[in-house]
Amino acid sequence: MAAGSVHERRVAVAALLTGALVWGLIWYPYRVLRDLGIDGLSATSLTYLVAFVVACLVWRPRPTRPAHPWLLLGMALSAGGCNVGYVMATLSGEVMRVLLLFYLAPLWTVLLARLLLGERLNLFGGFVILLSLAGAATMLWRPESGVPLPRDAADWIGLFAGFCFALFNVLSRRAREVPVQQRVLVSFLGVVVIGACLAGSALPATGAAPFDAWGLLLLTGLLLLVVNLVVQFGLTRTPANQAIVIMLTEVGFAAVSSWFLAGEMLGLQEWAGGTMIIAASLFTTKMEG
Repeated sequence: MAAGSVHERRVAVAALLTGALVWGLIWYPYRVLRDLGIDGLSATSLTYLVAFVVACLVWRPRPTRPAHPWLLLGMALSAGGCNVGYVMATLSGEVMRVLLLFYLAPLWTVLLARLLLGERLNLFGGFVILLSLAGAATMLWRPESGVPLPRDAADWIGLFAGFCFALFNVLSRRAREVPVQQRVLVSFLGVVVIGACLAGSALPATGAAPFDAWGLLLLTGLLLLVVNLVVQFGLTRTPANQAIVIMLTEVGFAAVSSWFLAGEMLGLQEWAGGTMIIAASLFTTKMEG
């Protein structure tokens, strides 16, 4: 019994590490698709459409009236904003800079949990807010203007995507009684709809894309579905504070991949601010106690 439990825990940790690896690399297929002629909005919408369709074929959900329609709508919109925003930001900006701004999510999570869940702000919650703000100010500080502001659209979108990620997590906690499969399908559908709406008339233009692009679209969509299931497996079998630490390895995977595949490197200012942001994420483990 103990041996089986230890084995399951190791598999769960491996599942979370696999998820962190995929999320740290997921920006690259979208850059390849862009170079093959499929813009970011269309590629995001189409890959998540593949994931949604395959999931429906596998799970065969019954068409029933949702118990919390407005809550699910909020989850769909926040999932769409998170994933579409992350892809668009990493296509136009530096991957690591975008990811570190995305990881300001603990700041938004503390504030949203207070607003939407009525959770009281404890000492560690206040510390997370201050440390996150200090990290953001350090990263975004612009000597020429003397104020910490995003330097371009990629920064703004990265911040917005992190906010949507936090909102999705808070809404998911409020919808704990909703089956995981339904939550996953709702999040996929939200990405498809928002990506398609923003793409507009650009979406049909993918018909001119080469065959290789369609194959990569299909593979990326299947990968998104598999990694979501793998991460869900890991999250349900790993303590929340340990899972946060494991998933933060995504930052390391993204740093190596963006340097090796795109030749990107951050300066001392970004690393200093990013270290504070990551530390704030780690301190959220103290809020679980």
